[in-house]
Amino acid sequence: MKKKRVEIRLSGSGGQGLILGGVILAEAAAIYDGKNATQSQSYGPEARGGASKSEVIISDEEILFPKTENIDVLLCLTQQSCDSYVCGLEKDRLLVVDSFYVKSLPKDYTNVISIPFTEIARDEFKTPMVVNIIAIGAISEMTGSVSKQAMEKAVLSRVPKGTEELNKKALHRGIELAKQYKK
Repeated sequence: MKKKRVEIRLSGSGGQGLILGGVILAEAAAIYDGKNATQSQSYGPEARGGASKSEVIISDEEILFPKTENIDVLLCLTQQSCDSYVCGLEKDRLLVVDSFYVKSLPKDYTNVISIPFTEIARDEFKTPMVVNIIAIGAISEMTGSVSKQAMEKAVLSRVPKGTEELNKKALHRGIELAKQYKK
């Protein structure tokens, strides 16, 4: 999917770390890969459990308008976020869902990848706290918009002290998953 400009929407519920995920993607692109990037966020009034989304634009060229207009990739970690945000995605664009929570896929979408992010986080990492890092690892690999080295540096600069190794492994697991699930 290597493009000059990639628009990504990360969606789920508050507390899943998608705002942090968007910040990491944008920083990886802008600070460590030298690209242009913007990141915006939106979440419901409740801090945890409410709807949450983070949008990232990564471009090799100047970004004249910082809001997403043509989403290339939509990540949905919950059924509610899938139901709410899929309408903003063209039917041939990439929809990535967490198969643990998203059981009802929208009809007529031709490019859907279901990955059990939550299940992998719980079973392999023994904590749901790395779901966001696994997911952004997968998204970065699927889009090719950010280098692995930049993603690793951005993750390590943003995660809580003492969790760096866990999050680094989660990032690499997400990258591996993307390679497995790519069509």
